[in-house]
Amino acid sequence: MKRFIQNIQNIWKVEELRKRILLTLGLILVYRVGSFVIIPGVDYYALASKQSSQNTLETLLSLFSGGGFSNASIMALGIMPYISASIIMQLLGMAVPAVQKMQNEGESGRKQINNYTRILTIVICMLQAPSYLSLYVEQKGAMPADASTFWWVQTILLLISGSMFAVWLGERITEKGIGNGISLLITVGILSRLPGAFFAEFGKSIEAGNLIKLVLEVIGFMLVVLATILIVQGVRRIPLNTAKKIVGARGADATGARSYLPIKVNASGVMPIIFAQAIMTIPLMIYSSATDSGFIQRTLGDVYGLSYNVLLCVLIIVFTYFYTAIMINPSKIADDLKRSGGFIPGVRPGEETASHIDNVVSRITFPGSLFLALIAILPSIAKLVGINDGFAMFFGGTSILIMVGVVLDTLQQIETYQLNQHMDGLMEGTRVRGRRQPNELSGF
Repeated sequence: MKRFIQNIQNIWKVEELRKRILLTLGLILVYRVGSFVIIPGVDYYALASKQSSQNTLETLLSLFSGGGFSNASIMALGIMPYISASIIMQLLGMAVPAVQKMQNEGESGRKQINNYTRILTIVICMLQAPSYLSLYVEQKGAMPADASTFWWVQTILLLISGSMFAVWLGERITEKGIGNGISLLITVGILSRLPGAFFAEFGKSIEAGNLIKLVLEVIGFMLVVLATILIVQGVRRIPLNTAKKIVGARGADATGARSYLPIKVNASGVMPIIFAQAIMTIPLMIYSSATDSGFIQRTLGDVYGLSYNVLLCVLIIVFTYFYTAIMINPSKIADDLKRSGGFIPGVRPGEETASHIDNVVSRITFPGSLFLALIAILPSIAKLVGINDGFAMFFGGTSILIMVGVVLDTLQQIETYQLNQHMDGLMEGTRVRGRRQPNELSGF
């Protein structure tokens, strides 16, 4: 603990790091304030009185927007349109040759893709803003009584501006602050609900006179966090031999240098859970007004029901394999290794190397997909043992994966700044290390 406190003090000794952290905190504060600025004319109390924790889509969008969605704030759409646009661009990169060409053009291609992503974000906002007002705000009776065409136009423009402003804040954090800005904004929105959920559970335990149960819940939550860190950080290292560089008159060693190709156990991240939950909500949205939707409501309406969670697990496993196939291209990795003079011991370069990498990825993806499925249904398990809805949400699902992943990434960046100043990192002396492991290839 003493070492940790000393490392926190060392942060303020690095001027650049101190400025980046203060800027990040300031921009996050602006984002949080914006999520509580209500759209002019909207009846907030009508919204608050009709909020439902059983609505999966509403809970998910409100979680990602830091409560802005349920508050009908000017940032109600949050950064979800930007995330949707980024996913679409990733999928287009698999099917459209022009996008694939931009992806291979380095920094200039990345800038072009970012510009197209922003344009696509605006288009998505133009579609989502009127839908949000009509399907959410109006259905809850929060629309102003004299809502004119001018009010609709200015409110839609306001929602688009709020979403793009949130994207701008995220990009400024990434560029001039610390950590990934978009991910940090999502994480802050999730963490903002944790204190309220915990104190609600604490009050419930006080009323029941059962504080031992609360202690066990906190221990269980810590174990879930530890298991999530283990999977998020877990990699399968494939040994590689690469040719050593010739420096001066010294020749290269004939055996070459030993390095590793790291393949993450959970290469797909949180995306399979997001995809699966989005797919599960589509039938409910389509058949919500139908008179014969009893089967759909029984199967998908109860987020804590057995049928819902079994179907969710199956979809998560399928989407894990799908998204891992997008993120990892064994043929491209094999070609890059062949061009750089690297090879896997005992495996021929080219197609045999690609086949070997594909087999390794397939084997480690299966336990990773099972873990994601377990994480997704943990809130339902927590609900069954008597934990309230708000606190049970933090035991799994997208919230725990995003929090752990973003916090680890941010700590690793802070540690990098400290190590550059010849200081001990925040995680010095622990078993959790940064992504820059020694003797690993970081380009694959």
